[in-house]
Amino acid sequence: MALEINLVPDIKNEMIKALKLRNFIFFLCIVVSAGAIVVVLIFGSIVGGQSVALNDKNNTLDQMSGTLNGYSDLGEFLTIQNQVKQLSGIASNKNLLSRTFNFLLAFEPTNGDLIEFSTINVDLISSTIRIEAQADALNEPFIDYNVLDAFKKSLNYLTYDYGKYVDKNGNEIPSYCIVENDLNGSFFAEEDGSLYAYWDIDRVGCNPADDEDEEDEDEDDIVVTNNNDEAEDNCDDGENCVTPIVISGSGESKRKDHGYEYEAYGENGRGVRIWRTPRYNEWHEAGYMDLDGNIEGVPHFESECSSYTGEEKEDKSIVWTKTNDQCKLVPDGENGIEILESSNGIDENDRLVLRFEAVLTLEPEAFKFNNHHLIAFGPEGRYNVTDSYTQIEKMFTERASDL
Repeated sequence: MALEINLVPDIKNEMIKALKLRNFIFFLCIVVSAGAIVVVLIFGSIVGGQSVALNDKNNTLDQMSGTLNGYSDLGEFLTIQNQVKQLSGIASNKNLLSRTFNFLLAFEPTNGDLIEFSTINVDLISSTIRIEAQADALNEPFIDYNVLDAFKKSLNYLTYDYGKYVDKNGNEIPSYCIVENDLNGSFFAEEDGSLYAYWDIDRVGCNPADDEDEEDEDEDDIVVTNNNDEAEDNCDDGENCVTPIVISGSGESKRKDHGYEYEAYGENGRGVRIWRTPRYNEWHEAGYMDLDGNIEGVPHFESECSSYTGEEKEDKSIVWTKTNDQCKLVPDGENGIEILESSNGIDENDRLVLRFEAVLTLEPEAFKFNNHHLIAFGPEGRYNVTDSYTQIEKMFTERASDL
């Protein structure tokens, strides 16, 4: 049996192991250093590329800036651009002073008494109207102070209404396409007080939305005639027939085309009549209006203030109600008027009148430009609510005689 004898001391073995560990660590340091150098080179190339790209972009921007600053009209262009950006804000804050005249009509008594103005000052910032006026009682008991008192109390019932006109599909019709006043500046209205407007389809951009894909009609095919006896069907081989239809009670005629009835108005106007006041029973029977006041399938006015409801009675008749509780012309009612001074005087006709000076505070929204197609309404019935006898006078009559 052979014997092995270790002639190397233990300390020598420990030294050999330490040398091997040193060499291994040194190798790892070399590998890590090489990797770090590679990473630094990669990041250096990226940073350098970015610097080159940024410098190139800066040069491009400098060139463009120099070109832009070279324009002689740059300042004016920037001013116009800034103004264009502010147009929407200007429009939303714009007020219409001309609406004051419409409001004054709502103040006019309906029972024959007179409220006449001599001076009017409007403050659009505070939405106030300062007036110098005179009250004249033309009804018994001919007390001018009653007229002024009734004028104050009528402010509780003054309302305004605004909204938009829509076609039969519910699409909004631009405001510039709507004509609401006749040649005298009065609103279009029937004898019963129903209001309506005309959709000016001849104006550029105002043609019916559902007719955009249809071919333009010959101008001769859409001329409106005012003589129904001479009107004949215009047909081309059985196609494109247009038959004039007489408007009930008006003596005028209108033609039906594109699903709308065009009629003449004014001197040379031609358009589609759109009712601002609903045709309650007529629309309900045709299926255009339900008892909740929802309207569709016919051109109409969509009010932002008024709502309509119908109640069917036992005899199948329907009673319609119009409600406008949110758009008060004078929000504080009779408290919205401050009488500054009042005294008696003689007018130009040598009549005794009551002169007074007052300040009325109106709803600011009533002056806003963005509230389109706005109309003010006075109270229904008599203004004079001071004297009880006068208030109910028309409710009494003689007893009917026996047959």
